[in-house]
Amino acid sequence: MAQVRSGVRSVSRQTLLRLPVYLDFLKRLPAGDARISAPKLAAALGLNEVQVRKDLAAVSSCAGKPKTGFEVARLVRDIEAFLGYDSVNEAVLVGAGKLGRALLGYEGFAQFGIRLVAAFDREADETAPYIRGAPKILPVSKLTDLCRRMGVHIGIITVPAESAQEVCDMLVEGGVRAVWNFAPVRLRVPDGVLLQNENIASSLAVLSAHLKQSLQASMQIR
Repeated sequence: MAQVRSGVRSVSRQTLLRLPVYLDFLKRLPAGDARISAPKLAAALGLNEVQVRKDLAAVSSCAGKPKTGFEVARLVRDIEAFLGYDSVNEAVLVGAGKLGRALLGYEGFAQFGIRLVAAFDREADETAPYIRGAPKILPVSKLTDLCRRMGVHIGIITVPAESAQEVCDMLVEGGVRAVWNFAPVRLRVPDGVLLQNENIASSLAVLSAHLKQSLQASMQIR
């Protein structure tokens, strides 16, 4: 099972994917809920209680007490610290098409400790409309050097499939350690570089197939 390292600790990729789910749930609890038990958290999220305890123990020294459970405020702090939400990680985006520009205009990155410092495109146009709060779009030829000089460790790829591997290689050469890929293609990265794929086509296919099955089932019932 792949392990993802954060600071001096490492967790499985599956645990890493569950941590934001825990965090979101904990932050939505009423202000008066100062503690929560593992069984309650597991039941609310449809997870295994043992797995929940293991996940929380891997990232927090906040031990759950019998009958009273975990201290919510401390769990939130520990999970945010483990995920790096309490610090600022600079990122660049490559590919200023419709998807890329939509991400450039997204204001929610800050709550996850991410700050977009630059955007790149092969057809960079210095006269293009400026998106408020977003970085100017620079020529992709400057990508590797800027990442290296600024110490950027996160790269977001929103280019066509045929260009994605080349862009990924440029990001890695510039010192990027985590790649968030929206291109519909499997990329190759060296050991030590985390690759997170967002395959929109696959997700839509799953939704479409599920909807088709649900509609067919409802027709049979009638």
